[in-house]
Amino acid sequence: MINSLINLFFPKVCAGCKSFIGTNEYLICTACRHELPLTNHHLDSENEAFKKFYGRIPVEHVSALLYFHKKGMVQEMIHSLKYKGHEEIGSFLGEWYADYLKDCSVVKQADVIIPVPLHKKRLKERGYNQVMNFGLALSENFKIPFDDSILIRKVYSKTQSKKNLLGRTEGIETVFDVAFTAENTNKHFLLIDDVLTTGATLEACSRALLKIPGAKISIVCMAMAHS
Repeated sequence: MINSLINLFFPKVCAGCKSFIGTNEYLICTACRHELPLTNHHLDSENEAFKKFYGRIPVEHVSALLYFHKKGMVQEMIHSLKYKGHEEIGSFLGEWYADYLKDCSVVKQADVIIPVPLHKKRLKERGYNQVMNFGLALSENFKIPFDDSILIRKVYSKTQSKKNLLGRTEGIETVFDVAFTAENTNKHFLLIDDVLTTGATLEACSRALLKIPGAKISIVCMAMAHS
């Protein structure tokens, strides 16, 4: 009764198309869920995301759940997640991707899940790291510890969405560092982010993590930019 009244005065809308969603739907309407562009990276160990890092850094696995197109439904979802406080989108995508990755032995063998960090000033401004709930959902499904204290963003900069391609890569190698102990050595780190674009940020994060003796890196993202 209470939920019915809440839905009457504050009806829930689809995170994709913004139409009202039914009582048996959650966050995304059935029509949008079927239209979301899946990458199916989990079916190919040498997929296009993995190939982005050829000759750049050694990676065990790279994949993304969805394709990200400008002015598309996935962009709308990620924007709502990052800038409108809809953290539940991260949880939803994490649960969804965990179901696809359940047979991916490389991901399941990771020792620690690590999010691409926000600078402490940005974290204070936004109030949350947009990939936190995505990582926690993966952590819960695979029983892999989540740790946001090892990888550190040292430099505060304007958001990536306001930068051009050159701006996204310039000086990025100096942005991240690690704070680790002997317990973190010889670990397989599953690095997570929202959108894989040029790969520069994830490469810089990986290089920082590779300062840890014996470190191995895998990468999982919510989405991947696609032309």
